[in-house]
Amino acid sequence: MPVIDAQVHAYERNHPGRPWVEALHGPPEVTGDDMVAAMDAVGVDGALLVSVHTMYRYDASYAIEVQRQHPGRFALIKPVDPADPGVGETIADWVATPGTVAIRIMLRGAVPSDPADPGINRVLAAAARHGMPVNLLAWGRLDQVAELAARNPDTLLVVDHLGLQQPFEPPVPAQPWADLPKLLALAPHPNVAVKVTGACTLSHRPFPYDDIWDPLGRIFDAFGLERCLWGTDWTRAVALLSYADAVEAFRRTDRLSDSDRAMLMGGAVQRVYGWAPAAG
Repeated sequence: MPVIDAQVHAYERNHPGRPWVEALHGPPEVTGDDMVAAMDAVGVDGALLVSVHTMYRYDASYAIEVQRQHPGRFALIKPVDPADPGVGETIADWVATPGTVAIRIMLRGAVPSDPADPGINRVLAAAARHGMPVNLLAWGRLDQVAELAARNPDTLLVVDHLGLQQPFEPPVPAQPWADLPKLLALAPHPNVAVKVTGACTLSHRPFPYDDIWDPLGRIFDAFGLERCLWGTDWTRAVALLSYADAVEAFRRTDRLSDSDRAMLMGGAVQRVYGWAPAAG
């Protein structure tokens, strides 16, 4: 089974040709070549490359460029704007772009919290027509996700980063798993999966982050490992741990059997997104 990271980012240094909207926590630059080198060093076969909303908003041109350079290593996910009346056409165009597997909605800021919002539901309906999963950055809004899942049973929703607010730098919050019951409440919806991305950044202990396994075990039991997708959320996590540690913490633990590990660290991505890296 190939090892697939369910979320990584790549970006250029800020420059006039592709300027940043805002700065993201992390190195000044992580190119596609840099990301591939990091993956190669620890035996990660492929990754879902998520175009960085913070820097590039809805412009996925750099992620597309990286995927074209490394077509066997990355699949593409792009944020879309639910307030855009033409978002349906945007999604149709994205589906036709080589390497794409999903879209993303950032449920924060000015994006309405009303589960009946016509813009959000327009996105989810269009995604269902094209058979495309929708990733949701949804910390603080898991109740909204439950309503959206019920309203859109034919749309596959993937909750980013365990649905929990994760730190960009130390210290880790005192109660990082406080909203875990709200995430577990989503498990009865068969059209909801969860990215187990950035989990190590919620640990109060050093590598191998042993205190994450009891809450993660509750998630695995509730959703089943076929709906749980391991990943690092690299580069957001760079101030808290190395890429190698984010990988090895899941390889070394005795809390996963070999078959569990294979599903969590690759099989579930193939099931949910229908993609596998050529390197695998």
